Amino acid sequence: MNAPAPLPLRIEPLTRAAFAPFGDVIETAGATAFPINAGTTTRYHDLVQVELAGESPRTLVNIFEGKAGHAPIEIRMLERHPLGSQAFYPVDGGRMLIVVAPPGELDESKIRAFISAPDQGVNYARGTWHHPLLCLQHPGRFLVVDRGGEGHNCDEQLLKQPLNVLELQ
Repeated sequence: MNAPAPLPLRIEPLTRAAFAPFGDVIETAGATAFPINAGTTTRYHDLVQVELAGESPRTLVNIFEGKAGHAPIEIRMLERHPLGSQAFYPVDGGRMLIVVAPPGELDESKIRAFISAPDQGVNYARGTWHHPLLCLQHPGRFLVVDRGGEGHNCDEQLLKQPLNVLELQ
């Protein structure tokens, strides 16, 4: 039996309001900010809520290096982390294609795609379905904050109907 042909996936701009069902947008615009260190530094405070569940959780801080992706991009699977949130922020101004679906049983009709600006990151809420890192135009380095510790914290699911991102804005 042949796999179904991919359906087109529309990309939206990444905004706090549009992304709220899936987690947080990490950006300095609109954030609480104040000077620290005798005025030599501005602190953008409390940008996301890190979620940790399960036995003996601990916060991990990582650097991921992603390969460049170019349209068309075929989306065949999503993953989720049931025991913790997962945050990605570009350290070199890289942009991301962000493909998500709400927590719970994967509902492919609710998959959405966003494109980040070079100064935006995301924090996927615990259990949110998402595609692994998709860097755009050039390889990118990302600061990643997620959960370590005991317990299974990554579920992957193949899509019944693949999706195609034909054009990147």
